[in-house]
Amino acid sequence: RSGSSTFTRGHFPFTHSLTPGLSPIAFAGMAGMQLDLGPLKEPIGFIKILEWIFAIFGFATCGGFSGKTALNVKCKNTNDTLHLNATFQYPFRLNQILIVTKDTCNQTVETHLVGDFSSSAEFFVAIAVLAFLYCMAALVLYVGYLHIYRDGNRGPVIDLVVTTIFAFVWLVSSSAWGKGLTDLKYSTNPETIIKNANVCKGFADCSSAGVSGMGSLNVSVVFGFLNMILWCGNAWFVYKETSWHAPPEPPKQDPGNVAAPQPPQNP
Repeated sequence: RSGSSTFTRGHFPFTHSLTPGLSPIAFAGMAGMQLDLGPLKEPIGFIKILEWIFAIFGFATCGGFSGKTALNVKCKNTNDTLHLNATFQYPFRLNQILIVTKDTCNQTVETHLVGDFSSSAEFFVAIAVLAFLYCMAALVLYVGYLHIYRDGNRGPVIDLVVTTIFAFVWLVSSSAWGKGLTDLKYSTNPETIIKNANVCKGFADCSSAGVSGMGSLNVSVVFGFLNMILWCGNAWFVYKETSWHAPPEPPKQDPGNVAAPQPPQNP
């Protein structure tokens, strides 16, 4: 029921408004919102938009990848030619991917791809997703609640600490994922698989049948380091919002409270 109602608590009547479907907390949040797109034109807001976009590209190019590596195997005992392939994708637990079964060319050893690169890949994607979510929250704060953000020093200081942490973890995660990607390329190279496959050691003649390009994974590493640069730059502009860079101005004195100058006294 909408409208207003009056209640009596003891001897003090009070009135409150009822808005259908809106809790008091949500109503208070909307009441404090002051929409202003101006901060998006300032470096602190514009860089946040770039960080949000680059974070999307970061986790999309890594988490959405799927590739194949393949071998041509010609069995010596039957002269049959087989085409063997394995599909690998995020989070790149290659040691769980089978490429050669036990019955291939009458040998009894199955061969898996080598390596588990899930830790570096998942760490990179997790940082990208967290950065994406934080950028959205920060943009809402800048656009709707900038007056609260700049009221005191707590908001900018918290923003600065989080921004600095993200700049550091972007560096760490991008470096780790870059190293993991290098090892991933080596492990999925058909020549590496031929060296490790038992079937290629006397049972068959093996040759490379190609491997998928990993251009999107290369792009993910590039976006990781670009994100690190963006967050480092953003830290400077957030720092300028704190009182550490520009101390708050002293409160202006009310002219009505200023004492009038006393006339000079005659000697």
